[in-house]
Amino acid sequence: MTYGNKLREQIAEPGTTPLIGVYDMYSASVAAAHYDGMFVSGFGFAASYYGLPDIGFIAWPDMVAFVQRLRGAFPRHHLLVDIDDGYVDPEVACHVVEGLERMGASGVILEDQKRPRRCGHADGKQVLPLTEYLEKLEMVLATRKDLVVVARTDATEEADIIHRAQALAATDADVVLVDGVRSVEWIERIRKAVGSKPLLFNQIAGGKSPRLSLTELTELGVDLAIYSTPCLFAAHKAMDTALAELRLADGRLPAAGGAEVGVGESTRLLTKNISRHHPVPVARESVKV
Repeated sequence: MTYGNKLREQIAEPGTTPLIGVYDMYSASVAAAHYDGMFVSGFGFAASYYGLPDIGFIAWPDMVAFVQRLRGAFPRHHLLVDIDDGYVDPEVACHVVEGLERMGASGVILEDQKRPRRCGHADGKQVLPLTEYLEKLEMVLATRKDLVVVARTDATEEADIIHRAQALAATDADVVLVDGVRSVEWIERIRKAVGSKPLLFNQIAGGKSPRLSLTELTELGVDLAIYSTPCLFAAHKAMDTALAELRLADGRLPAAGGAEVGVGESTRLLTKNISRHHPVPVARESVKV
C-alpha cells in the first residue's frame, strides 16, 4: 500500500487524526515517539532552516530534501507536507508533487494565496482568482498518483470563504482546509459547505482559530487536525529558559537526569533513526478520538 493510501484510510476512520508539526530532524525524532503522523510545517521550516518568517522564502529543493531525510528516518509515519502556493508556478508545483510522492510523502497542502504570501493566521493575506487557483490545483491532481492532496483557501471575506470551500470540495482533492477559521460557528458553516468532503483544521498557538480538543473537533466533523508549531514554540521557550539559567549559574551546566536531557538520552533518541533500528510507532488512543 502506498503512503498516500495509508493516510487516506486513516482519514476515513472515525474521529480526528492529529498530525504534529516538525521543523527539523530532531523535533521529528521527539514527535515520532508520541504520534504516528507528522506535518512538515512551512512556518517551522522557514524559521529553522532560514531563520526567517513564513512569508515565502522557502525554496522547493530545500523542502524536498528535508522530506527525503524524514522519510528515510521514519518509514512508517504519515508525512503531510506544506508546499505553500506550489512555489508560484503550476509547473513547479507539479514537479515538486511528483518528486515528493516518489520519495514517500503521504500528502501535500496547496494554498490559493498570491505573493507576497503570509502565514495562514497573519493579517494581510491575498488570494488568487479562484479560476487561476483551480487550474493549478487540477494540474497537481492530474500529476499525483495516490498522494493525498489538501486544497486550502486563505480567503478572509465571509461570502468568499463559503464560495471557495464549496468550489474546492467539488474537485478531486481529498481534503479541504480553510485556514485562519475564527470560531466554532465558522467551522460548522464550513463543514456544511463542503458536504461529505473530509475537512482539515489548523491549530497554531497564538493564531486566529479557537483552541479545541480532538474530541471537540470530532464532534464538529473535522477529519484531520494539523498542529503546526508545538515543537518549535516549546523549543523556543525551553532554550531561552535554559540559557537564562546557565547565565545565572555562571556557566555551570545543570546535572543531567531527571528533567534535564543529557548526551546519553539524546544519543539513544537519535540512534532509533538509523535504518536497522526503526521502531514501530506505538498505537495510541489519542491518535483517533
